[in-house]
Amino acid sequence: MVNSKSSVKSINKKGLYLVPTPIGNMGDITIRAVEILRNSDFILCEDTRISKNLLDKFEIKTKLISNHKFNEKKNLSKIIGLLKEGRQISLISDAGTPAVSDPGVILIKECIKQEIDIIPLPGASAVTTAISVSGFSEKYFFYGFFPDKAKIIKEDLKILSEFRFCIIFFISPKKINRIIPLIKSNFCDREILICREMSKFYEEYIRCGVNQLETFKKEPKGELTIVISEKKNIKNSSHLLNESDKKNIRKMINSLSVKEITQLINQNNKVSKKEIYNYCLKLKNEK
Repeated sequence: MVNSKSSVKSINKKGLYLVPTPIGNMGDITIRAVEILRNSDFILCEDTRISKNLLDKFEIKTKLISNHKFNEKKNLSKIIGLLKEGRQISLISDAGTPAVSDPGVILIKECIKQEIDIIPLPGASAVTTAISVSGFSEKYFFYGFFPDKAKIIKEDLKILSEFRFCIIFFISPKKINRIIPLIKSNFCDREILICREMSKFYEEYIRCGVNQLETFKKEPKGELTIVISEKKNIKNSSHLLNESDKKNIRKMINSLSVKEITQLINQNNKVSKKEIYNYCLKLKNEK
């Protein structure tokens, strides 16, 4: 068994360390991350209660400084001052890689401006974990959390619906049922993966077509990571008739004209008019 206290040679240079923490399972933290956190003068964190549980687990005694979205601007000059004094400071989030849909970007920008060393560590990330298990295209766009304003959400989803690669969202459990109808109206011809409680005991992966997606009867626990599949090639997906379409056409063939049937099916299912027209002719010729 590897001893995390002695297996990593301390070669730490001073500066700001971006240290990923587990997204659920405590065993996913890296040996180097533990070493860096132990050797830091201070650790910046979102919620001191959550971070203290992690530090206690690995017997890390470094002092925590609360640094969340409501106070990070106020803290900025103090933290920059400590870094300029030669202190080693680590930035962590409640879960995953810091500064990715989490506080930290303001501090990182100021460190770049002040030419202070920034050392990122590889590690746990809900983004890469979700895309790896999705089975979708390796090309993806990460959006992050949705804003509060409904108008902006609608505008952004409309733009994103034109992207041909996978799209990854973070969604709070309180917003998920409000977002689902908007996802359905913009990505109806794609597949979706909903990841919940990743790496935890009750982790769950929900896979279905976006058009089959239903709202949650009960508010899910924890933040959700959503992956929407790449946009299908229009030529290849072009909307072949399924058995349900064919059954409906057979019911209508004696009461409606081919033109009327074509318009109805095309409007409802976006099946190509040529495909519908040819099937109608085939049925008429069989009589």
